[in-house]
Amino acid sequence: MDYYFNKTINAPIKEVYDRTIEALKNIGFGVITEIDMKEKFKEKLGIDYKKYYILGACNPGFAHEALQMEEYLGILLPCNVIVFEREDGKSEVACVNAVSMMRITGSEELAEIAETINDKLIQALESM
Repeated sequence: MDYYFNKTINAPIKEVYDRTIEALKNIGFGVITEIDMKEKFKEKLGIDYKKYYILGACNPGFAHEALQMEEYLGILLPCNVIVFEREDGKSEVACVNAVSMMRITGSEELAEIAETINDKLIQALESM
């Protein structure tokens, strides 16, 4: 099982970034963290890198429910979504596969929540 779901979109990175934020919002997820890897690599390493964003997406209801089942689950939160520009001028969006990630806990209850989260993340990708 892959550890991510992805979609290639024939649009500029800025547009795809905005569409990603909106698609996540439409399924009840907010972006609570954002890392601009291009900026960080330039700042910390002095190197140029393509536009590449890591978004920490979270649905507070799911997060709360999951943390009630497994206190240490915060190690695996939030759900990461990446948006980056490809060499061919297209943009890529990828979401973590929550089922793959939760499998390491061995919890059937968390697996059920992860299935619902996957359904929502796939819905967001398909809407873009």
